[in-house]
Amino acid sequence: MATSLDADVRPIIPDDIARIVIAPKSYTDDATIYGAFKWLRDNMPLGIAQVPGYDPIWVVTKHADIKEVERNGKLFHNADHNPILVDQASDAFTREINGGSIRILSSLTYMDPPEHASYRTLTSNWFLPGRISKLEEQIRVLARKSVDNLLSFDGECDFVRDFALHYPLRVIMTLFGVPPEDEPRMLKLTQEFFGVHDPEEQRPEMATDPVVAAKQWAASIEDFYTYFDKLSADRRENPTDDLLSLIANSRINGAPIPRNEANGYYVAIATAGHDTTSSSTAGGLHGMMLYPENWAKVKADPSLIPGLVDEAIRWTSPVKHFMRNATADTQVRGMDIRAMERLMICYPSGNRDEAVFADADRFDITRSPNPHIAFGFGPHMCLGQHLAKLEMRILFEELLPHLESVELAGDPRMVETNFVGGYKALPIRFKRS
Repeated sequence: MATSLDADVRPIIPDDIARIVIAPKSYTDDATIYGAFKWLRDNMPLGIAQVPGYDPIWVVTKHADIKEVERNGKLFHNADHNPILVDQASDAFTREINGGSIRILSSLTYMDPPEHASYRTLTSNWFLPGRISKLEEQIRVLARKSVDNLLSFDGECDFVRDFALHYPLRVIMTLFGVPPEDEPRMLKLTQEFFGVHDPEEQRPEMATDPVVAAKQWAASIEDFYTYFDKLSADRRENPTDDLLSLIANSRINGAPIPRNEANGYYVAIATAGHDTTSSSTAGGLHGMMLYPENWAKVKADPSLIPGLVDEAIRWTSPVKHFMRNATADTQVRGMDIRAMERLMICYPSGNRDEAVFADADRFDITRSPNPHIAFGFGPHMCLGQHLAKLEMRILFEELLPHLESVELAGDPRMVETNFVGGYKALPIRFKRS
């Protein structure tokens, strides 16, 4: 790994470091990706990655710089270019099939001011803490059923595949209004949607295609749209009190929400609404197995569970990046950023920034304060953060009293992705209390 700083006025990240940060496979190994991020924070906290086949991009690794870019939605746009980093060939394919536009999904991620605020407002009240807190008992019933299922295993299971994937899925789909029998379909589509770079998640007919990521992304979106078109039409005819009905019957500037924008909302909720929570839940348990003093502390004092939740989210950082582009010439950390240059916001790096988090690589449920940016920051901060934390708190409140001990029963495996993802497998052995 490189150890010297390029002296160019426009700092160019050493090739080995740049390739690690961009490559989806790097995110399957903590030592590799967090080692690269640490090198950058120490030596080149804001530099340009020039990797063949990709646009040159500024890589933003420091907590303060990430917040600076995120808070200014007018100066740093999401969607003048692709808000997700893929190679140039994939972007070209997307434009080819989408009438020249990179906006293949009309979700909040692909929106900038003032459009973004108009669409965010449609559901912002639904996700407020006071509204979410009223769902606690409903969610607790689902958590107890999930815990009972876990305890039915004979002391050994895969915590991800047998448990963590299903509880957040059940919660969000119940609140969303998707029938239980369709949950396996939603899970499969989500895994394909976020796993476009993972050979185990790629559709067989696309696996060897040079632009498999873009093609599978587009195909997954189309499958989601086909499903939600029918459900959305039903909710317009027969509205209920679920989140899907709220969106389906929303209006923008006095007119019904357009099909693409409604479906963009549905896809975002049906994917990120559970995948990130599953990853963080698994990360919380894994962190306590690696640093068992945390297990002892929270078992002795359940009031530490909210701290466990926040630390699990920080330590796992399921959202790996989003892209921004400058709308005008500006500066970040004293560096000249030119209009339309792209910036990669590296949340896992910001959440391990030693300037903010003491002993940042350590899992510590008593960490306070814990100003992690795993949910983003500023106008694009995650709408569902309060729901995610409530789900995790309730789950650990219901699970921990039933477990005397837990240990790894095999190697954890991570999804191959530089965008959104986390644990693919977490084999455990446990003793019931």
